[in-house]
Amino acid sequence: MSAVAENMPDGVSDDIMIRVRGLKTAFGSHVVHDGLDLDVRRGEILGVVGGSGTGKSVLLKAIVGLLTPVAGTIEIKGKNQAELSGEEARAARRDWGVLFQDGALFSSLTVAQNVQVPLREHFDMNMDLMDDLAISKITMAGLSLDAAVKFPSDLSGGMRKRAALARALALDPSVLFLDEPTAGLDPIGAAAFDKLVRELSRSLGLTVFLVTHDLDTLVTVCDRIAVLGDNRILINAPLRDVVDYDHPWVQEYFKGPRARGAGID
Repeated sequence: MSAVAENMPDGVSDDIMIRVRGLKTAFGSHVVHDGLDLDVRRGEILGVVGGSGTGKSVLLKAIVGLLTPVAGTIEIKGKNQAELSGEEARAARRDWGVLFQDGALFSSLTVAQNVQVPLREHFDMNMDLMDDLAISKITMAGLSLDAAVKFPSDLSGGMRKRAALARALALDPSVLFLDEPTAGLDPIGAAAFDKLVRELSRSLGLTVFLVTHDLDTLVTVCDRIAVLGDNRILINAPLRDVVDYDHPWVQEYFKGPRARGAGID
């Protein structure tokens, strides 16, 4: 075991699950990222934070293939995503779960039917098995069984987040992408969701890429924090190192009044 691995939390290794090198993303003449490098270790929960307009969600979308970069390489589990054939890319995506900021649930489908969408897309299985798998993921996400037959409009904000998480877990992914998972939740609901993510990551061995602006999430859930700024990753390190990083936005964010309220000294 390396010296680096010896200092890591249980379940986290020094293997690189996601490797981004020289990433450039842009919308026309507006450059969002330029020369961005990032490593995400196997089994860790990485929190991605940055000021408004720094491209947190854009980075997530580039990694999962929803946005084509101008330049750079993205490797997941050692495979350059740009070099995969159509079927190889489809197979690779079965190993990822994605929870978008608004949940992106289909309003005309029940919770169980929403969870079954990726199962129908990738596998040919009978209805009984799909029902069983949907119930399993729904309970795994902390919802009661009666939530399975409800529609998204019947759910609270916290329940919709959990339903979206159940769908993200449908294919038993090894990598979970979460975009602002606690946005819009009250403090109690956000804390409960944070705890659930932490427990699932450790029990299932998930690697979690978590975009957030929530200081409580960064403190209680994340193993490392990657800070976006100046079109790149300013620092990617444990919280204790990030708070001392000499950058105006980092200092304002991590040492301001709200940070003290979250328990950051």
